[in-house]
Amino acid sequence: MDKQMTYQAPSDAVMLSPEPMRAGLWREFILLTKPGIIRSNLLATFAGFWVAAKWDIPWMTLLWVLAGTTLVMASSCVFNNYFDRDFDMKMERTRNRALPMGRLQPRVVLWYAIGLGVAGLSCLFLLVNPLAGLCGIAGMFAYVVIYTLWLKRTSTWSTSVGGISGAMPPVIGYVAVTGNVDIGAVLLFALLFLWQPPHFWALGILRVEDYRAAGYPLLPVVKGIKRTKWQMTPYVALLLPVSWLFYTYGYVSLIYGIAGTVINLIWLYVCVAGLRSSNDEVWAKRNFILSINALMLHLIILILDTMGKA
Repeated sequence: MDKQMTYQAPSDAVMLSPEPMRAGLWREFILLTKPGIIRSNLLATFAGFWVAAKWDIPWMTLLWVLAGTTLVMASSCVFNNYFDRDFDMKMERTRNRALPMGRLQPRVVLWYAIGLGVAGLSCLFLLVNPLAGLCGIAGMFAYVVIYTLWLKRTSTWSTSVGGISGAMPPVIGYVAVTGNVDIGAVLLFALLFLWQPPHFWALGILRVEDYRAAGYPLLPVVKGIKRTKWQMTPYVALLLPVSWLFYTYGYVSLIYGIAGTVINLIWLYVCVAGLRSSNDEVWAKRNFILSINALMLHLIILILDTMGKA
């Protein structure tokens, strides 16, 4: 009997060790911030900053604007998780998140969102400039209030209007340098704003039954996949002049004007081809992946070409 107890004790000690529990808890808090969204938007913030600053880089300002924007975006995503927890329980893609599964308490998550938001906005207002802070507030309000709490639950316009929030990170980066909103900020906003609806509608088509089951009035759920494909096309088409306007106003060289146009034409071709596609799932997956790569290429080429203009 003594030997059996001695043998079991170490095993029990491992099972009750708090270290795996702590690691899992930290992971849950990180996942609430949607790291994938933060990474892509940080690149957009950096691109906006670099377009404005070129090689004359105020490095501390760059550090603070990236930190502040990260915290503001993280706060918005946590608020989104908090308010969407009832819908998340109905979707296969989201039902295993921490809140629907009860691994974190709603009250804790709410305070986490508030804390991140206060820290991020304080960083932008106090360590960057007031305009960057105001842009941060605008992005949070558009995402949390207009998109999450209102339109996402009531209207097919949620995706289009919600694009305002996703278009703010490059503007925050830009105004961190310039301290004002000019044509450069407008073009950066347009690039991200026009990119988002076709990107998200591709995912919506891919997951249409999941969104239908959750009760979201997403465009492919309410109007159908064919109508959604038609509505994606003008957004991508409107991206075509944006690259040339960056060149026209002297922010980049002809390289980005041509490269951006080629990227947009490829995406537009795929969207138009989708109108004749018989396999919506395969097409939507291809379009979704293409949209992600298109944005990354836009931002990287924009940054590199701006460097060449210094």
